[in-house]
Amino acid sequence: MLAHVHPVLFHIGALLVPSYGACAALGVLAALFLAQRTARIVGVDAARIWSLSILSLFAAIVVQRLLLVLFNWRDLDRHPRWLLALSMIHHPLLASAGTLAALVVALVYALRRHMPLGATADALAAPLALGLAFEQLGAFLAGSGFGTPATVRWAVTYTDILAAQWSGTPLGVPLHPAQAYAALAFLTLTLLLLVVLPARRRAGDVAGIFLLGAGFSIYLTELWRDSEGRGSFLSGALDGPQVAAILFVLVGAAILLERKPTKQSIEAAHG
Repeated sequence: MLAHVHPVLFHIGALLVPSYGACAALGVLAALFLAQRTARIVGVDAARIWSLSILSLFAAIVVQRLLLVLFNWRDLDRHPRWLLALSMIHHPLLASAGTLAALVVALVYALRRHMPLGATADALAAPLALGLAFEQLGAFLAGSGFGTPATVRWAVTYTDILAAQWSGTPLGVPLHPAQAYAALAFLTLTLLLLVVLPARRRAGDVAGIFLLGAGFSIYLTELWRDSEGRGSFLSGALDGPQVAAILFVLVGAAILLERKPTKQSIEAAHG
């Protein structure tokens, strides 16, 4: 049974370096550099992929921080220094809002720069899966998005009071490491997408596989997550991420439906 995971990676004097923030930052860097390689494979301008990624990331961070300030305005008004701790807070609804903002900015940038949408999405699929794997690793270390009580040998028990304060994690209770399950699923998906990418038949196929894989991964791993703060639908039969996962699968399946390739799609697929 695992018991030595901590929300703080290390200290620099009085400064705390949160595990979640550090892993998320590392994931962003890894995804950005991988995107340069995948862009070349699909024949998309790597410099534009870089700019699109940076702008989308900036949009996601700004939206998440603004929502945190808005939702916690009264507390921040009484304790302004708490503003420095906002980077340590992780919540699925904030992640959803940030993701939506990033998608909107990416789409607008791609259209304005006349980037092929299918090939661009293919180039971003594996990097995004890799970034999600790192993000879930950070959530595992921080205790956010924690799992349900478990009796399995690989259950994790959080003991750091900061996990409870920042993420509401129950202390001293063996839990399913649902975040680790998700990290492994996204890492496996990353490897699959990298194998499929050079052999894809049409632009957009890899993006479709990503949506299918991400949807299945999210839906299944949510079965072992605590439902706190994740929304409830159909009288508790589904939570918010599972609803999003079903939409991912449906959209991915629609993208992958067999259709006659056009000359333009063949040229885009092969750069």
